[in-house]
Amino acid sequence: MSNVDPNPQELRCAAEAEPGRPVERLSGHQVALGGPRAMNVTRILPGRGRRMIGAWCFLDTYGPEVATMRVPPHPHTGLQTVTWLVEGEVLHRDSVGSLRTVRPGRLNLMTAGRGISHSEESPRTTLHGVQLWVALPEEHRHVAPHFEHHAELPERDGIRVIMGSLAGLRSPATTYTPLVCAELTVDGELEVPLDPGFEHGVLWLSGDMTTLDYLGPGRDRVRLDGHGRVLLIGGEPFAEELVMWWNFVGRSHEEILAFRKEWSEGSGFGEVAGFDGDPLPAPPMPTIRLKPRGRVR
Repeated sequence: MSNVDPNPQELRCAAEAEPGRPVERLSGHQVALGGPRAMNVTRILPGRGRRMIGAWCFLDTYGPEVATMRVPPHPHTGLQTVTWLVEGEVLHRDSVGSLRTVRPGRLNLMTAGRGISHSEESPRTTLHGVQLWVALPEEHRHVAPHFEHHAELPERDGIRVIMGSLAGLRSPATTYTPLVCAELTVDGELEVPLDPGFEHGVLWLSGDMTTLDYLGPGRDRVRLDGHGRVLLIGGEPFAEELVMWWNFVGRSHEEILAFRKEWSEGSGFGEVAGFDGDPLPAPPMPTIRLKPRGRVR
């Protein structure tokens, strides 16, 4: 894994490759969050080739950077948002009345279901973390929107389970497909058992956060070598095709059009109380028809 950390003692090693099971490296690209003068993030999922890992359909990394996060109210459908911080704090408000500050080691989980809106803010501080989305399967994508905050998560032997289960530990967070998300603390070597029916991604949270190692199904363990913290995500390969545009996850071009119209003209996404500013306007639709796509482009 490439690394830009100036301290050579902080070099991180990738997940160990196994014969017949190569590691695929996924590289991210820079995106301005909230506009060109706002903080930058690295978007790893969806990527040019691989769009998903299990039901994980979106992954942004950011920091460590001294910045102010200010994302005005905006809508979501058909997904769960996962906020995980290494450093800093982010204030979450949403249209079901939630008001919660997330800090390192705690999970903010928002299930959009049929539709929700929320905002994210922080004071000027060092921010370092990840933002992820989980695609909801057809049978659950219209559930009532709701929010969860989990201050206590199960951990043992360097493994903290954020969502799903791993190494005999299970998170209390609500999931709708078989998946896992965990933070691992590596001090030398660490071997972690994996569900061989899952595909997985390994992201070092210490050092370079612009690439992620993809591990295909069939592995029953991963060996990590280095010093630092690692984010492990995974899940059963997601069989459904999705249309992802702006902050919406849907199934067709017409559905995305309807979501956009409702956000611009209706009240189906509710109102985020207490945010000092206007909501984000929906961008123009692309000139080409949106097509459902699977896990790999």
